[in-house]
Amino acid sequence: MTRIDFYLLTSSAPQTRLDYACRLAHKAWSKGHQVYLHCADEQQAQTLDELLWSFRADAFLPHASTTEQPNAKVVCGYGEDAGEHHDLLINLADQSPAFFSQFNRLAEIVIELDPVRVPARERFRFYRERGYPLQTHQLRTAG
Repeated sequence: MTRIDFYLLTSSAPQTRLDYACRLAHKAWSKGHQVYLHCADEQQAQTLDELLWSFRADAFLPHASTTEQPNAKVVCGYGEDAGEHHDLLINLADQSPAFFSQFNRLAEIVIELDPVRVPARERFRFYRERGYPLQTHQLRTAG
């Protein structure tokens, strides 16, 4: 059964959410995990793609888009298909992707902004009602 972690950030800035997704993906990748970053749409996927190359001054995270290399170790995508990925799903969309249960772990990154927080609460209830193991992590952000 998929283990689900909610990362609750003390920020209302949408950029903070993307920055944390990059950090989390980098940490998982450096430990040998396969990562699928699920975006809300093509624009968010492109923004995240650019950020993954530059979010750290001392390193970058090798990655691809689902249209270029769907089976790369770290992939940014959107839509209904996560391909062959099964390890870590980082969800940046406002809904649970239909394929979330094919993953070992799911990370939901939540900021203090109602258009993000309210749908996240609904997803939390959805997962809880179905018996998924849930963890929450309160994280202080700078600024």
